[in-house]
Amino acid sequence: VQLQASGGGLVQSGGSLRLSCAASGSISSINGMGWYRQAPGKQRELVARFIRGGVTTVGDSVKGRFTISGDNARNTVYLQMNSLKPEDTAVYYCNVLRSGQVFWGQGTLVTVSS
Repeated sequence: VQLQASGGGLVQSGGSLRLSCAASGSISSINGMGWYRQAPGKQRELVARFIRGGVTTVGDSVKGRFTISGDNARNTVYLQMNSLKPEDTAVYYCNVLRSGQVFWGQGTLVTVSS
């Protein structure tokens, strides 16, 4: 499975961005897709993910501001980020859960200026 993430960039506090992650390759039997982020000096943390069957999990720090969605026809997962804060600055990674394996994209940098 190959993952191509895009949509990162520089935005002012209070602004919005939408990240996209397209999956290709052996994409059958994908069980879930999601977004994680890693800020400098911090551990990677869950932003949002969904599992086939409709279970969605959103990190506490982004609840009410970020929304995860998917397009099955395009094998793409999106992360709509609103009301961005400087503490949202991080490299955002998408991942896919498939047949018990986790695949990671290359990451896209989001920088929120105050």
